[in-house]
Amino acid sequence: MELKKKLPVYPDYHHCLVNLANSILKKFGAETSAETLPLADRYLQENNRNVVVLLLDAMGTSILEKHLDRDGFFRSHLAGSFDSVYPPTTAAATTSMLSGLYPNEHGWLGWDVYYPQIGKNVTVFTNKEQIREKEDAVPAACPDGTAKWTEESLEKLLPAAGYNVAFRYTSYRNILDRIKDSGGHAYAAMPFLPPYPQSMEAILNRVKALCGEPEKKFIYAYWNEPDSTMHRTGTASAETHAMVAELEKMVEETVSALSDTLFIIIADHGHTDSRNCCLKDYPEIMNCLIRQPSFEPRTLNLFVRDECREAFPEIFRKHFGDSFVLLTRDEVISGGLFGIGKDHKDLQRMIGDYVALAVSDRSIFNTHIEAQEILGAHAGLTREEMEIPLIVIEKK
Repeated sequence: MELKKKLPVYPDYHHCLVNLANSILKKFGAETSAETLPLADRYLQENNRNVVVLLLDAMGTSILEKHLDRDGFFRSHLAGSFDSVYPPTTAAATTSMLSGLYPNEHGWLGWDVYYPQIGKNVTVFTNKEQIREKEDAVPAACPDGTAKWTEESLEKLLPAAGYNVAFRYTSYRNILDRIKDSGGHAYAAMPFLPPYPQSMEAILNRVKALCGEPEKKFIYAYWNEPDSTMHRTGTASAETHAMVAELEKMVEETVSALSDTLFIIIADHGHTDSRNCCLKDYPEIMNCLIRQPSFEPRTLNLFVRDECREAFPEIFRKHFGDSFVLLTRDEVISGGLFGIGKDHKDLQRMIGDYVALAVSDRSIFNTHIEAQEILGAHAGLTREEMEIPLIVIEKK
């Protein structure tokens, strides 16, 4: 079975974020681990003092087209589009950009990942146990007679371990350190690395200051918008439109003050409006599972009880047949869904017995409050989520 023929959309692992990261590594004389991205290589041949990559979370090609004018700053500098990785979600995609590795190599497969070493689902960015709903949870009554799920329905979040689980069991060396190891200069401008800028303005100010330094360098910058806004309000809201327009304005103002700089703007994934449900409302499926699914609401790993394994595909398809493609672990691995590099040694144990891939607008959450509150989503198998832009500005 050739997986590409079975799926409506398949990541192009020869023209994706991993390849862009390796283009950067090659540019600065560091060892590469995958092919480079020809779309970027043509610009990286120039001898600029500064190379900046700014990743705006979820600013996929479809979001640009939905909110920005064709002759505006971003779209007028659009060099082309390329692919994220699978699943197209922040944990997997930004880790691929920062590591130059495919998800099947680095193991950061979603917002929540099952770590067999400790037998837990872990939220990799926070090192907490995965969010869970209380067994006896019910929605709260509202004054207008309706019912609404609140955070009171959730179990208390606990640390996954007394150490960082993801960094211990799925560690990688980032491209900034690899560039430094090769004798180059590389810097970060993002909330999670020193000096920890906590706003878009602070990030852009750091980029501007670094670009004024005399040495040749690479700068990687990241901000969590418009993803955060779209999760709350959807992809077509007035709030999202205002956020995307403001991001474009801020970046244009920053770039206008630079010189001798190649400034590249990308996304980690796109975004789509979501029609949500909670898995707890499907007891026939829940009764088949050993543990709560992890990865993402649009890409779920499913650990199935032995006595249910044969019947499970039919049970799942009865409820979600047209909305998800259900693959076995062997299909996922042999088909290279998570990448074409060397599989992480624990990949098979992390995946589960089946993986469900969203091919429609449906998302399956583990808690009712998430299904209630999250209007926009990603990590599924649609072109909206997979396709990302390469915006290039050359400042002489």
